[in-house]
Amino acid sequence: MKMNVPIGKMAFASFFSFTSLIVLAQQKPYAPTATDIVEAYQRASQLDTAIRNIPTNNDIVPFWKKDGTAFWYKKNLPNKNWEYIYVDVASGNRKSAFDAEQLAQRLSAVSGQKQSAMRLPFSMLYFTDQHTLTLKSQNKWYEVNLDDYSIKPATDTAIFKYNSKMPLQRKYSRWEGSKTVRQSPDGKSEIEVRGGNLILIDVASKTETPISKDGTADKPYGNFEWSPDGKTVVAYKADPKEIKKVHYVLSSVPGTTRGELKSREYAQPGDDFTSYQPYIFDLNTKTSKKVDVEATDFFSPQPLHWRNNRYYTYEKADRGHQRFRVIEVDALTGKTRNIIDEKTKTFIYESRIYTRYLPKTNEILYTSEQDGWQHLYLVNGISGKQHLITKGNWVVRDVDSVDIIKRQVWFRASGMNKGEDPYFMHYYRIGFDGKGLVNLTPEVGNHNVSFSPDRKYYLDTYSRVNIPPVTKLKVTASTKPLQEIEHGDVTPYLNTGVKLPEVFVSKGRDGVTDIWGVICKPSHMDPNKTYPIIENIYAGPQDSFVPKSFLPASEMQSLAELGFIVVQIDGMGTANRSKAFHDVCWHNLADAGFTDRILWMKAMAKKYPNADINKIGVYGTSAGGQNSTGALLFHPEFYKAAVSACGCHDNRIDKQWWNEQWMGYPVGEHYDAQSNITNAAKLQGNLFLIVGEADENVPPESTYRLADALIKANKDFDILSIPGMGHSDGGVYGRRRKRDFFIRHLLKAETPNLNLVSPAK
Repeated sequence: MKMNVPIGKMAFASFFSFTSLIVLAQQKPYAPTATDIVEAYQRASQLDTAIRNIPTNNDIVPFWKKDGTAFWYKKNLPNKNWEYIYVDVASGNRKSAFDAEQLAQRLSAVSGQKQSAMRLPFSMLYFTDQHTLTLKSQNKWYEVNLDDYSIKPATDTAIFKYNSKMPLQRKYSRWEGSKTVRQSPDGKSEIEVRGGNLILIDVASKTETPISKDGTADKPYGNFEWSPDGKTVVAYKADPKEIKKVHYVLSSVPGTTRGELKSREYAQPGDDFTSYQPYIFDLNTKTSKKVDVEATDFFSPQPLHWRNNRYYTYEKADRGHQRFRVIEVDALTGKTRNIIDEKTKTFIYESRIYTRYLPKTNEILYTSEQDGWQHLYLVNGISGKQHLITKGNWVVRDVDSVDIIKRQVWFRASGMNKGEDPYFMHYYRIGFDGKGLVNLTPEVGNHNVSFSPDRKYYLDTYSRVNIPPVTKLKVTASTKPLQEIEHGDVTPYLNTGVKLPEVFVSKGRDGVTDIWGVICKPSHMDPNKTYPIIENIYAGPQDSFVPKSFLPASEMQSLAELGFIVVQIDGMGTANRSKAFHDVCWHNLADAGFTDRILWMKAMAKKYPNADINKIGVYGTSAGGQNSTGALLFHPEFYKAAVSACGCHDNRIDKQWWNEQWMGYPVGEHYDAQSNITNAAKLQGNLFLIVGEADENVPPESTYRLADALIKANKDFDILSIPGMGHSDGGVYGRRRKRDFFIRHLLKAETPNLNLVSPAK
């Protein structure tokens, strides 16, 4: 008997394998006729319209009363209608904010214009109480008595404005630089820059005293800040560099017969930057000293944080993105020391670094990836000693606010919850000591939170790519749900026949790391047919891009309806995972996570045999345009057709700040080696280039130079230049041409010839 069991299992396995082979052998490539394609276009359009007419309410925006006891919101209804809901927090009463029919009738009467109860157009709306409403409609203010719906022009239009979608605390961007304030803290003096030098002016007497003498028009002083006591001024002597220009021609401006040349400043990798050398001016002794530190050569001068009028700190990110410091300066001597000095062999992503200075306790809150994951640190502002607040194999995504009194940080993070998509956003608070971690959003899903004005309550909306959103009102102190505000229903979407996106996970190039993506399939997929795979690619290292919230309608789904399996993947080199995951992009943008993407699609095709792994298309815009062309050039054995819109095909042509962040400084041979233009002769597949002639993000010459290189290499390709269009995927026309391209090259089918259609009269 013991021998029969494995024999039986082997027999079953053999039978199953044989049966699978028969099924696979029976599957044939989807080969639509021209009529099938016309019908597919019509079906895709109809389905897209049907889905978009179903409300999602992915984002509930509450408008709170000033006392935080109630709020209203606009709820989306079918067929792009809407209604207004009023929620009384204390009683838990949720109801229609008003009788929409009565209000529409009264507004129609007083305005002289017909109003729809299902689409009342309010630009401003405020409940003084449950009986009185102040609103603005068609640029006129009205006061509405909700007891009898009498309406009169509003005489008091001062309403409480609270944007629940604004950050809880304003975040400072290093691109802002420091703000120069002319007047001294006591208001008795002012500083003026004249002839490149600083002039101190007594406000009362108008007496002028030169502070600096060695400034010139070529190397002027500027960007100055006062010490809190007004006795010291810190200023920067600049070495200005001209920012070179790029140009484009508007070819088709109405009413003209000539193209219009447009020019603008546009720094590219390797270009010279203005540098700023700090100096300290003692206003009592009329002396100055050069700060003992190298000039700031990336970002403009940053704000100063003073301690005891003698010491100040400022942030310095070195050009090349491999060193970030918080530097303390002794204003008496000009000597410096580093409070924070972070270095790396790859890159530091300064845009993700959060700093918050706590002058009363001489502390700094700071985020860093120095332990391999983005985490929060508390730094002693005098000794520089660092204490890790958060830790683990997960990522602090952003800081919402800091409670100095309670010594708590409110932040967003992903990857903390085991067994969940590591990109799902959750909201937390934690003590400065790393204790008392509270998860405000424990439900599985991707969360979006907004707080009441007093932060006593919050609305938590969460969903998944194929699970509709739920919105709950919760108590901030306890995280206890008070009531469910909205709960999406998947049934209306499924009734249209649409196949909601599927989440798929496979191992990356290291055989260990999970790579996450989504799959969109045609609603009329024949189980006996195979369908080409098209990847929607964007491998820009600045973020991750696979959708995580409910997504019943998208360009991917619309494209899938034509007879494709459309996927989107976050490969290695993108953000929001570990530092090692992100570092793959360093000096290596051409990698674009292709190894992980290819492995993912091969694993997907094993699970879903309807996916034809031998017919792979890819499309993308901007960095995705670079990636999609790179797919054909560097992986021709896998990718067969690509549509590339406004691609940055050579990282030396694109913007300085983005490309040096990942490709490094100075510009080295790796820039040339990874250029699509340099590698144009490698093209084997079918390529379609799209570019807007007025692109001010990625210069159009990036695409035109690629076209030039392809022509010189005697390669066949398609190109579409759209007059007047900026940074875009080509708009409605470009997207239609993209679909036609994939149908012709992957399905080998004819597309509708719109030239034969008579124009509408």
